Amino acid sequence: MGASRTPDSPWSAALDPSLLRALDAALAALPAGAAVGVALSAGADSAVLALHAAHAARRLGRSLQCFHIHHGLQAEADGWLTRAHRLAGLLGVGCHSRRVIVDVDGRGMEAAARDARYAALTELAAHAGVGYLLLAHHQDDQAETVLLRLLRGTGPLGLAAMRPATARGGLVWLRPWLDQPRSSILDSARRFETLSGWQPVCDPSNADERYARGALRTGLTPVLDARWPAWRRTLARHAAQARDLSDWVDETAQADWAGLDPDPDDQAFSLAAWRALPLSRQAPVLRHWLRALGLRMPTEARLHAWLRQLRGVHALGHDRDVRLGHEGVWIVVRRGRVLCLSKTQVE
Repeated sequence: MGASRTPDSPWSAALDPSLLRALDAALAALPAGAAVGVALSAGADSAVLALHAAHAARRLGRSLQCFHIHHGLQAEADGWLTRAHRLAGLLGVGCHSRRVIVDVDGRGMEAAARDARYAALTELAAHAGVGYLLLAHHQDDQAETVLLRLLRGTGPLGLAAMRPATARGGLVWLRPWLDQPRSSILDSARRFETLSGWQPVCDPSNADERYARGALRTGLTPVLDARWPAWRRTLARHAAQARDLSDWVDETAQADWAGLDPDPDDQAFSLAAWRALPLSRQAPVLRHWLRALGLRMPTEARLHAWLRQLRGVHALGHDRDVRLGHEGVWIVVRRGRVLCLSKTQVE
């Protein structure tokens, strides 16, 4: 008998065996006793994730909490918060929520809302003592991410898209369903609604053509579905292959970084040693450095401009003032070393 039929909940009949196996595998890899959270928007995807996580957590003896972020961007947002808490009550798990103010600040609404959400989730998880947070991204989301990154010219490493596990802000973000189709999630959601009467929310921004994903879903997806029905699986497979390539590049960059005479705090490295690397390995080691400093990646155009300047400046940095602004810091060349300094140290 499959684990999905364990009669420990009135909602067991709504569970999907494949979704549950994928979640079990992710939870089994965590340290014993580690508390787990679910990012719960109250939409169908996150609701079904919470349903399966509650079942698995009970069986495995793990503590589980749900976290809901109220963005205030839709008139129905108050109702979504109430529905999230009601679902958590049905599942017998705790639910924590937080209201955030989304500051667009030139980044676009999608990016600003995402940044505000992740920051609030990180704070809620820390407050609840949760070190691992489950996200409901699935195969359809992964395929869309690959396609959008391809259209934006991200490059082959960027096609790795979302990873099953990433560490950021003292929290490990888990995406156990990247290989699971959304159709399975929606089937489970319908079964749960029949059993419980609870209905997931529907965020109209998901199909809003003003946003990149909304435009893709309403305009391009129907064409792809009609002509290439397996496109989601195909692009998700490309993402997995790109992850392997990205991991190999990261390992090489880490080894190269160790040979650049870095400072103990990773704030500086030898320009001459960096220049001695093959040209194809200079950009990856710069990316490795920026990640070690906790900085965002620059655009490809900006990175290539940096490469030109660092390759052309005098070995000791005497012939011109190299001062590259990025993410509130300056990257400068002084006495043969490339340094990352706060703006107050330079200006």
